[in-house]
Amino acid sequence: MFMRPASALASLALAATLFLPGALSAASAQETTQVHNTAPLHPPAGARVAIIEFGDLECPDCARANSLLKQASEQYKIPWVRHDFPLPQHDWSFQAAVNARWFDTKSKKLGDEYRDAVFAHQNEITVISSEGTYDGSKGLPNLHAFTEKFAAEHNVAMPFVIDPQGKLAALVKADYALGQSIGIQHTPTIWVVTNSTRGTPFVEVVDRTKLYSMIDDALAETKGSAPEHAAAHHGR
Repeated sequence: MFMRPASALASLALAATLFLPGALSAASAQETTQVHNTAPLHPPAGARVAIIEFGDLECPDCARANSLLKQASEQYKIPWVRHDFPLPQHDWSFQAAVNARWFDTKSKKLGDEYRDAVFAHQNEITVISSEGTYDGSKGLPNLHAFTEKFAAEHNVAMPFVIDPQGKLAALVKADYALGQSIGIQHTPTIWVVTNSTRGTPFVEVVDRTKLYSMIDDALAETKGSAPEHAAAHHGR
């Protein structure tokens, strides 16, 4: 439903890998998204250029992209808008997104630090053996223990029930629905977006080695169209 099926000509070995966590999310990483809804693909108010990402906290390729996106946002002083797109085949990604939203309520900085920490410790939470096998039964308990440890290290007291009214889960689901309306098929899906009204004001980052040159081009094309130094932020 969310990823294109493997080719009928694919080997059985390759097909088997599609059931490993993150494999489906990375399978289409080099394919351009067919955009159906362009409305969300624009920078926040006051910014000429921004990075927009739809990601999954359990996705290995999202973890690989995370530090690059963070570095680019900080270096260029442009917003990095992070949206949740937890894939249904991942056991703990939805709960991790809800947890991150809870830390956001303490401060957006803390929420993003939690996301970064989850990515950095993803394999420990997921439990992948040296043979490459996955034990999904341990993912959620490991995530819970990791989250409690993170909260304690940051002097934050966690409630017994983190989202009693389901409001944070609703925010995650809204992001997911937004991604579906755009036409997202994989994670991470990343765009460099501009406030330009000419041409196509968004370009998907298919090859992440070109991210910096894409941002350079976007800033050059929009020079003079907004304040030169828009405040950078990471959020919605």
